[in-house]
Amino acid sequence: MSRFASPDEYGLADLLCCAAAREVQDNEVVFAGTGLPMVAIMLAQKTHAPNLKLIFEAGTLDGRPPEIPTSVGDARCEMGASKASGLYDAFSIAQRGYVDLGFLGGAEVDQYGNVNTTCIGDYLSPELRLTGSGGNPDINSFAKRTVFVMVHERRRFVEKVSYITSPGWQVKQWPGGETVHRRELYGAAYRGGPSAIISTLGVFRFDEEDGHMYLDTFHPGTTPEKIQEQCQFELDTSRVQGETAVPTYEELQLIHDVLDPDEIFIPKAAK
Repeated sequence: MSRFASPDEYGLADLLCCAAAREVQDNEVVFAGTGLPMVAIMLAQKTHAPNLKLIFEAGTLDGRPPEIPTSVGDARCEMGASKASGLYDAFSIAQRGYVDLGFLGGAEVDQYGNVNTTCIGDYLSPELRLTGSGGNPDINSFAKRTVFVMVHERRRFVEKVSYITSPGWQVKQWPGGETVHRRELYGAAYRGGPSAIISTLGVFRFDEEDGHMYLDTFHPGTTPEKIQEQCQFELDTSRVQGETAVPTYEELQLIHDVLDPDEIFIPKAAK
């Protein structure tokens, strides 16, 4: 019997959660916000990365709650923690360079990993005002790697974002406005940058030299060609490794019986 679940035994949220969990390495310090990434990090902690140190955004350090908190401010975040503090300490740790991986979200992303969570259209007269930056630019700048989890639509994967909330790999340098590599812009403060985009269609990564996005794996049920149709820029599909690995029965059991039995963030697949 295969250890991997069949298509009718998992949902899209399960697939995204497991794909995100696989980005985590053991012994890393990982910064978590509320939602699916929080489930993913705790899943990694209970499988292949038992020694990771989890920082909840509201300020709990190295928390080990037995089940998923409803938010980063939930008192359960403090269970088993090394320290229960606040935003100041959490972001100070990131600023000092101790965070290996941060999970973030976004409304728009371009071919170089510039992410927008601020507005659609002109900043002073936007078509849509979004939720704002929150801790997005801070974690994206301070962490050694960042992974974005996003809904994939053509209107979201754009050639040029309306507003750069979180800089990617090719950004404008001021005051001149010329486009330069993130490494040049950040100088001595450079630690890394966006390492992956996990969307509802596939997993994307970035070229080490020019920072251009490429498709790594595509989710079951779609194809690289269909994904290209949902991007406004020319997507590099030459490095595709195949389909995204589906959840294992062990991962599904942990997600639904241990971490999120009340389906706060991840619903069970409809039978």
